[in-house]
Amino acid sequence: MTDTALRQGVPDRTRVITWLQDYGVYAAVAALLLFNAAFTPHFLAVDNFRTQLVQVTPIVIVALGMALVIGTEGIDLSVGSVMALAASVVALYLGYGALPAIAMAVLAGALVGAAGGTLVAVVGVQPIVATLALLVGVRGLANVFLPQLKEFTNPTLVALGSDSVAGVPIVVIVAVVLTAAVAFLVKRTTFGRQLVAVGGNRAASRLSGLPVRRVLMTVYILSGMLAAVAGVLATSRLQASDPTSLGLFMELSAITAVVVGGTPLTGGRIRVLGTVMGALLMQLLQATLIKHNLPQSWTQMAQAVIILAAVYAARERR
Repeated sequence: MTDTALRQGVPDRTRVITWLQDYGVYAAVAALLLFNAAFTPHFLAVDNFRTQLVQVTPIVIVALGMALVIGTEGIDLSVGSVMALAASVVALYLGYGALPAIAMAVLAGALVGAAGGTLVAVVGVQPIVATLALLVGVRGLANVFLPQLKEFTNPTLVALGSDSVAGVPIVVIVAVVLTAAVAFLVKRTTFGRQLVAVGGNRAASRLSGLPVRRVLMTVYILSGMLAAVAGVLATSRLQASDPTSLGLFMELSAITAVVVGGTPLTGGRIRVLGTVMGALLMQLLQATLIKHNLPQSWTQMAQAVIILAAVYAARERR
């Protein structure tokens, strides 16, 4: 191969990698939709779409918070345990009414996020270590508050998990509103610009006078609050609080959605819509394999391949 051909090949390869990083998740979702429309019976039924959207909603909400944390070059492994804690707190305070119970659950998520943010921003503990400790401790606390599954019949909470507005489930509407709010926060506010700057170069951000500690504290608090909201919605849909199993491995699902959606683990960039599409891609992939009677292990292997491809694309782009 001549030098000219080599010089032409490198930019072409770079353009392909860049395109995959920016639009690969959208292309993959479109391909799965087309495949299912052609080969999966009843896939285009309205009830099936409702089911898929409702099932992916908690992952989307948790992944939004995870994207903010990863945008600062951090990680939050405690999100699944926060969901379990929110379920426990809802059950404990439901006697005061649904709204106070939900408020206390979100407050509990914020406190866990503040604890993680303090360990990372003030104490200087590595994010993976700090939030791993919270993952274990908060799950234990949730089980202390509520040792076993507890069903409830509160009409407000039941309606939150089962009712619809104009045919759209309330839980999906909540996810859409939160997605728009996070996108606005990242793209249109000073805090969003500070967040991206801190993730891109923390040392330079400190030297330029940016409030690095405050930014880190805020993103972990927001992550905790969003995880608590996801826990409340999942609990309302199940019509039962189950801190033993709720949120298990949610941190892995959220990280997968963020990475596949194009947000690099090295921070400095956040793709909100890409994160949502990443969650949808994983949900559609799982649903496709289940509907074609393929084992769960195939889903796990396919997810692993997609994650590796996304990480490789991000690495090649740097």
